[in-house]
Amino acid sequence: MIALGIDIGGSHITAAMVDLESRSIIAGTTSRTAVNANLNAEDILNTWCKMIKAVYNQSDCATAYIGIAMPGPFDYEAGISLIKDQPKFQNLYQVNIKNELAQRLDLEPGNIRFINDAASFLQGEVFGGAAKDRQKVIGLTLGTGLGASFCANGVAVDAALWDSAFKDGIAEDYLSTRWFISRYEALSGLTVSGVRELTEMHVEEGLRRQIFAEFGKHLGEFLIPIMEQEQPDAIVLGGNIANAHSLFMPALLEQLNAASKPAVIKIAELKEDASLIGAASCWASLVQAG
Repeated sequence: MIALGIDIGGSHITAAMVDLESRSIIAGTTSRTAVNANLNAEDILNTWCKMIKAVYNQSDCATAYIGIAMPGPFDYEAGISLIKDQPKFQNLYQVNIKNELAQRLDLEPGNIRFINDAASFLQGEVFGGAAKDRQKVIGLTLGTGLGASFCANGVAVDAALWDSAFKDGIAEDYLSTRWFISRYEALSGLTVSGVRELTEMHVEEGLRRQIFAEFGKHLGEFLIPIMEQEQPDAIVLGGNIANAHSLFMPALLEQLNAASKPAVIKIAELKEDASLIGAASCWASLVQAG
């Protein structure tokens, strides 16, 4: 069975056809289009539908099954946008996206399902990636911000842990790109654009080791109480910072040894495909039923 996976962000829409039996994206079907999230509702919806039709027409599926990863707040069951007071999609507030897309695409509304965008990353990794078939998983996306999700029995939900109280502030203060930038400047008096630059530029090795060891320690301190409460089988780390996992992993693992039940740490495998596969996997139950 094939489903269309879609990831909608504040500046783009990405879509691909996903083979739910092989749990992978069909090669050559991925497409991405820029979208101005401040356009009126009609223009946004028409842009989305143009992209969806273009990708779907690459398949020979008789029936379209669509899974959409959508930012919140959003009524994921009814398909109604509740986004307001944010610099995106304000003109979609209280619009029934499911019905609007179904009408434009000539589909039954029931053929469109939604999932939280933060949860879709972990949903994809559990369905066909680093945590495939694990029963209870925590997912963290480490990048410009801190994303978090929980997955139990194959269903991922947004955990919204970014603003959890942590040290002298909130978790995102210590577990995002801005912490690396500020910490490097505090120790060296120099500026860096982000984690990737810090790993690639000429930096005194002892200083680099110190910064990443501190980050790994922070990450472990943040995770231990969550692990004690959730008792996960695995923890999946994604996002741009996770690409530098070899630099902070020793300190992270040392910290996690203090947990009563250390979890297996996995690095995300699907990268940008995770959300597309996760969104499409909203229809995996049909494969299992068949």
